[in-house]
Amino acid sequence: MKKPIFTTKMLAVMSLLVALEVIIARFGTIRPTNSLKLSLDFIPVVVSAILFGPIPAMIISILADILGAFLFPVGPFFPGFTVTAALTGLLYGLLLYKDQSLPRVLLAVLLQQGILSLLLNTFWLKVLYGLPYLPTLVGRLVQAGIMAALQIVLIPLLAKAINDVEKRAKL
Repeated sequence: MKKPIFTTKMLAVMSLLVALEVIIARFGTIRPTNSLKLSLDFIPVVVSAILFGPIPAMIISILADILGAFLFPVGPFFPGFTVTAALTGLLYGLLLYKDQSLPRVLLAVLLQQGILSLLLNTFWLKVLYGLPYLPTLVGRLVQAGIMAALQIVLIPLLAKAINDVEKRAKL
């Protein structure tokens, strides 16, 4: 018999991470403007990336983005942000699964914040709201800097906690 891609335990944990992501993204986020967002909503995606890898992390990101947009809308649903969410889960999964060394954490955070959040999401804001790209990009540099610093500090702490729990569970 073939080993299932997703075990029941894995699906249950993934479901909890989707729910946690939706809750944090919709109720634990500071939005000073339409183009700025400070949040810890990266945590469930990072946890899924560390535990399960790129595909499950991407699935969790997509489901959380779509469910959050329809259950607790902050603005109109826009598929561009779902693309960014999918790429974020994929990126974290590719770089953090089985290896959370500081260089990999730095690379993951810099790519996610620099390319996906700053460049791509600024483009989506231009498309969605008609905001001028360069001034919006400059304004979002502060957000990217704050979020990058926060992630660089928190991701290694999360990885250590997850690895410690996994070691104790295998005893």
